[in-house]
Amino acid sequence: MLDSIFDKTGLLFSSAATSPVAVNMAASVQAASGSPDTPWWVWPLLLFVVTFVMGIVAVLAGVGGGVLFVPIVGSFFPFHLNFVSGAGLVVALAGALAAGPGLLKANLANLRLALPVALIASAFSIVGAFLGLALPTHITQTALGITITLIALLFVFSKNSEYPAVGARDHLSRALGIEGSYYEASAGKTVDWTVWRTPQGLFMFIFIGTVAGMFGLGAGWANVPVLNLLMGTPLKIAVGSSKFLLSITDTSAAWVYMNQGAVLPIIAVPSVLGIMFGSLVGVRLLAGAKPKAVRYLVIVMLLFAGIRSLLKGLGIWG
Repeated sequence: MLDSIFDKTGLLFSSAATSPVAVNMAASVQAASGSPDTPWWVWPLLLFVVTFVMGIVAVLAGVGGGVLFVPIVGSFFPFHLNFVSGAGLVVALAGALAAGPGLLKANLANLRLALPVALIASAFSIVGAFLGLALPTHITQTALGITITLIALLFVFSKNSEYPAVGARDHLSRALGIEGSYYEASAGKTVDWTVWRTPQGLFMFIFIGTVAGMFGLGAGWANVPVLNLLMGTPLKIAVGSSKFLLSITDTSAAWVYMNQGAVLPIIAVPSVLGIMFGSLVGVRLLAGAKPKAVRYLVIVMLLFAGIRSLLKGLGIWG
């Protein structure tokens, strides 16, 4: 158990049983930002505006808001990275919880696929959360920069397949009964599916869960390629199950951050509201958007934020 966490301003968070030493919203935000001369309401307002834009871009690019939130807010806002990671998990969790019931009802998320993956990813997201809180900030910031840069490269080179070719089923997928069907409205037919290479896929979720918990990232950026490209899940099932999966994985890691006092409502609430309202606008703009142009925009944003985070961690760009 982590005994105590100090942010860069000296704000103390004691271990599991106690709350942050912050008596009001103003003190919390000023302490978290290290900017005592700035009015407390400036940072929540800026967060709302930035996450509103982020929500629009996330929908247009088909990515989760969490993967944009942590690198951008962590690199360009003065908050301690632990607060940003905690809020990032809440942001990703809010979107996943909102989408989960509808995905299950439409058979676009599959419990037999999601639950074994969730068990592994959740356990290691807790390990990752403790690692993220225990490591010195500059090491976490540097690792985040490297990870985000690699994610940007993954977006460049990975190409999802709507109906991937699946070879012979392995014994594990048979034992777990991972298979299903869903109605594909665009083709007017029912699509039956199954998976293969299940042991390799489950092994990959050890890494995905650890990274998600360590940096507070929603792991959709990694869930979908593994489920779709490695295990052979149809793209819609991979996306739906990934979204549902986040509601389990992120909850496990979020509790660690909450228990250690690293989730400040004054940071998390405007962020969640901004992402939600931005997503509503993004859905309206989706029909006229050019997916390739938005995809390139997200890649550039991630590369810039990743390099910025890396240089910040190395002390080159403070």
